[in-house]
Amino acid sequence: MNVYNTELEDVLLIKPKLFKDDRGFFYESFNKSIFENAIGKKVNFVQDNHSKSIKGTLRGLHYQLPPMAQGKLVRVISGEIYDVAVDIRPASENFGKWFGVILSEFNKKQLWIPEGFAHGFLTISETAEILYKATNYYSPEHEGSIVWSDPEINIKWPKIKKIVQSTKDGDAPLFSNSKVFK
Repeated sequence: MNVYNTELEDVLLIKPKLFKDDRGFFYESFNKSIFENAIGKKVNFVQDNHSKSIKGTLRGLHYQLPPMAQGKLVRVISGEIYDVAVDIRPASENFGKWFGVILSEFNKKQLWIPEGFAHGFLTISETAEILYKATNYYSPEHEGSIVWSDPEINIKWPKIKKIVQSTKDGDAPLFSNSKVFK
C-alpha cells in the first residue's frame, strides 16, 4: 500500500496496491502490520460499520470524545463520496481546518481519520456503500457533532442539487458551540 500525508497532520490517504487481470482485481484492503507502521502506532479496530446512502446524502460531521474517541479507516466499495476530516484538537496548529477527498469504488483510496477529528461525507454518485473500521465502540453519551455547513470551517463541498440529511445532523451545533477534543 502507498500512504500519503494530507494537509492535516495525522490524517492519511491510503492507496492499496491493486492487481488487475482479465478475471477482475485483487487487493489487500487492510494489513495490520503495514497499517500500524504507516501511522506510527498500534491500532485495535473493534467495530466495522457499513452504510449505504443515496445521492446527496450528507452524513456528519460526527465524532466521539474521550474516553470513547474513535479513529476511522474509511473506504467505498460501491459508488463515490466526498469524504471530509476536520481537526477538533484545540492544541493543534490545524484546529478547525479540514481536508476532503473523493473516495470511490474505482480509485480504491482509503482515508485514515484518527481520534481528535470530526468526520463527514457527501454521496456524489446515485448510491454509495461505505465501509469503515473504528478503533472504539459507538457511545451515544460521548458523541459530538458539528453542522456540515459551518461558515467558520467553510468546507468546500461538491455542488449537489439537494442535500439529504437526518434531522439530528441538520440541527447539529456550529463549530464554536461544539464540544471539542481535549
